[in-house]
Amino acid sequence: MPQQIYWTNFCYGDIQFVIAAMQQGLCYTGSLHENEEELVTWVDKRYKGSEVKEDAEKLMLYTQQFTEYFQGQRQQFDFAIHYKGTPFQESVWRELQQIPYGEVCTYSDIASRIGNPKAVRAVGGAIGANPVIIVVPCHRVIGKDGTLTGFSAGIELKKALLAVEGQR
Repeated sequence: MPQQIYWTNFCYGDIQFVIAAMQQGLCYTGSLHENEEELVTWVDKRYKGSEVKEDAEKLMLYTQQFTEYFQGQRQQFDFAIHYKGTPFQESVWRELQQIPYGEVCTYSDIASRIGNPKAVRAVGGAIGANPVIIVVPCHRVIGKDGTLTGFSAGIELKKALLAVEGQR
């Protein structure tokens, strides 16, 4: 039996993105204004043979917590997440989860924290491949000079997320 991946659109004001979950937990948080086609392409690459179905009801826990986050009522998500990457990517993603709400750090900080201070570019690549943005808070990583650098979901969303968390 194929694995089921359920998805829905999450909307809060001008912010809209696709989220998807499987039995193990949230597995995907898409880019700003993304659509189902991009999710299906992502699933085909990572979870071949899975069935993708729209089901807002099955994703209610996730959409509720995202809404609370955007309203400033939630600083941590308490649902399960499920990601699949290389051991290096997963080490970066675990480290991102250690960045406290409302704080930022640099790519070189993350590289140092995972014990590979010269891997700044590789850290950037792993961050760009993060499938569960916001929950694995890659938006909290900024350039060494304090600038908002690349964000797979767009700088517009990165600014909005940092603003929610009280960063300018």
